Amino acid sequence: MDHPLILLLLVPVLGALVVALLPPERVSLIRNTAILVAVLTLVYATGLATQVDFSSAAIQLNTSIVWNEQLGTSFSLGVDGLAFPLVLLTTLLVLMALLASHMITHHVKGYYLLMLLLEAATMGVFVAQDWGLFYVFWELVLIPLFFLIDRWGGKNRQTAALNFVLYTMGGSIFMLLALLVLFDATPSHSFTFAAMAEGAKHLGATEQVLIFVGMLIGLGVKMPLFPLHGWLPLAHVEAPSPVSILLSGILLKMGSYGLLRVIEILPAAAVAMQGVLFTLGVIGLLYGGLLAWRQSDMKKMIAYSSVSHMGVVLIGISTLNVYGMTGAVYQMVAHGLVAGATFMLIGLLYERTHTRDINDYGSLIKVTPRFAFLIILAFVGGVGLPSTAGFVAELHVLIGGFSTWGWMIVLLSLGVLVTAAYSIRTVKHLYTGPVRLDMEKVDDLHPLEMVAAGSLIAGTMLLGFYPTPLLDMMDVSVQHLISQFTAGSMAQLSGGIMQ
Repeated sequence: MDHPLILLLLVPVLGALVVALLPPERVSLIRNTAILVAVLTLVYATGLATQVDFSSAAIQLNTSIVWNEQLGTSFSLGVDGLAFPLVLLTTLLVLMALLASHMITHHVKGYYLLMLLLEAATMGVFVAQDWGLFYVFWELVLIPLFFLIDRWGGKNRQTAALNFVLYTMGGSIFMLLALLVLFDATPSHSFTFAAMAEGAKHLGATEQVLIFVGMLIGLGVKMPLFPLHGWLPLAHVEAPSPVSILLSGILLKMGSYGLLRVIEILPAAAVAMQGVLFTLGVIGLLYGGLLAWRQSDMKKMIAYSSVSHMGVVLIGISTLNVYGMTGAVYQMVAHGLVAGATFMLIGLLYERTHTRDINDYGSLIKVTPRFAFLIILAFVGGVGLPSTAGFVAELHVLIGGFSTWGWMIVLLSLGVLVTAAYSIRTVKHLYTGPVRLDMEKVDDLHPLEMVAAGSLIAGTMLLGFYPTPLLDMMDVSVQHLISQFTAGSMAQLSGGIMQ
């Protein structure tokens, strides 16, 4: 196949078409077909890893088909060490979300169809090499997500879905304006990443900063950055649990991934905004952690913890050095796995108990030992204790942050302590104290649920014990990104800003 990435995007799209043709009353057939498509997508994406040379920083598996020469748009796809781990994460989490979707009992065909379309749109964001195409996929993600929350969510699902769309579209306006200004400054009048990076060199520092701010607002809504996170808690609480897995595990990474690409084309602006990025990262880390600490609703707690964990990503990005940036990308993958596992387990527990309030539980370890084992491991992964992927990520961010920010990076440790506080409190409420009479007959995890949740926990532990494969995958691409901020070029960029 000459265009492997096009085929990768087509697999879930074709799968959605097959699902659409199945009779709606054949629920098990629809579910099994969707799961099979997700398995094929994961297998194919994993197979593509053998075709990518991660020792090269070049964009690989390239495909470029011109759409409109006058508008400068093209269907340009490619991957590198920054994009490919997120593609693999997407395919894995979609499969696990589908395995955990057995609680969906109405409009089943529409649900699985939209989940597969969401997978294709999300992967499109990570493989796009044209800003016009990136924006198209970015907006396409909204359509299946809106209906997934609006049709299968909780009591306030309409409000949650509308909030999500309005926040994202509001931010997207700033992103679109920034892209159009940058496009206007590009001599070749092309939206491709390479052409717009070349065009950005002709801009002064002030123009670069304004474009950077516009992009940061658009991307920051999805990350989400403080104070653009207002949609997140409501969306997480109202969305069905499998959709929450994808919201936290993948959708938040779209914003941080886009920010890495913006830094690549606007290095002068990145230097000028370095302090702002660090400040926003610290605020998100501590604010999200403290709000998570105050929650008794477990879904809200995990939602706010995601704001805190993405603060770690932003702190890593703000260092503009290899260690910090490596930690940021590693944290994106680590958080995707652990947040996906936590949302899945809490969702499955809610389906059995119909409450998310931690005060309604007690000593479930006697009733549901398998739940207890995996939930404790999930919270351990969230804290980032040694032997988990989060530890590797936070250690890199800590080293890179100390190099750039000195002792101010101690705030990262404070954030970890807050995370440990609410994690230990949650485990205590769930698994200690007297057994409540209404919790004595809660079903433990079924084998298929164990496989789905256990796979994500195992991934977290594997990347904690053996981080080398993922570090090798991203190392050269991170170094290529940071090469723009070597001592000489930093001085040159700083000089340009002063002028």
